[in-house]
Amino acid sequence: MIKSMTGFGKSVSQLPTKKITIEIKSLNSKNQDLNARIPSFYREKELELRNLIAQKLQRGKIDFSLYVELNGEETSSSINTDVVKQYMKQLQAVTPDAAPIELLKIATRLPDALKTERDEIDEEEYQTILGGLNEALNAIETYRADEGKVLKEDFELRIKNISTNLEEVITIDPERMQGVRERLTKAVSDLKAEVDENRFEQELTYYLEKYDITEEKVRLNNHLEYFISSLNSEDSNGKKLAFISQEMGREINTIGSKSNYAPMQQIVVRMKDELEKIKEQLLNVL
Repeated sequence: MIKSMTGFGKSVSQLPTKKITIEIKSLNSKNQDLNARIPSFYREKELELRNLIAQKLQRGKIDFSLYVELNGEETSSSINTDVVKQYMKQLQAVTPDAAPIELLKIATRLPDALKTERDEIDEEEYQTILGGLNEALNAIETYRADEGKVLKEDFELRIKNISTNLEEVITIDPERMQGVRERLTKAVSDLKAEVDENRFEQELTYYLEKYDITEEKVRLNNHLEYFISSLNSEDSNGKKLAFISQEMGREINTIGSKSNYAPMQQIVVRMKDELEKIKEQLLNVL
């Protein structure tokens, strides 16, 4: 079952003194490109969190955000009282007539006026974060799977259209070859020259073989069947499907270059149009 690389997942966890929000969104990318925004307090856990996300999402341009909101009962910073008092004393000496409230405003903006206390990460709190991360990852996986179903339906439609066009090519191919034979025969007769019939047949057969598309028709049909079987496999492999689509394009282009027949070339144009739509959508397949 194919999956899209586009997705979004979110989880919100409420602790006694904190609210933890995790958001993950992903877009299509050839490789994995993971961007993480984490509060400095949790930086030591960043590598572990990145690995969990990378293993689950595999590929895509991924943005991971961890937000921590503290309530009024707890703050990570406090006023460094002694430092602020010392700053005010020095400022008072410089400007004796200044109001104390103005000196306090200046002092609290100076270096070391606030101190941040860093405690060890609480294990229970971290387990809550991991639980929230798994919840967000499950949500984005569901989103990707749902998008994949929509893509699968579109691919099946495009492949069916190409297959229908291929059947038209197979149907008119004998008519095309007969037309080529008749044109060559008429061209030779218009020359009003005597030709060796056996030699002419040999040359005609050689010429017709150059325009024969039997091999291309068989290979294109095989590629269409292989694409559908890969589409229905349990894993999602966008790179494999992209390779098959390239091979399909190769056969369609060869049919177009060999056809030398306007009705068939019109069918080839329709097949190319369907294939281009497939290739555009494949850019978003995991």
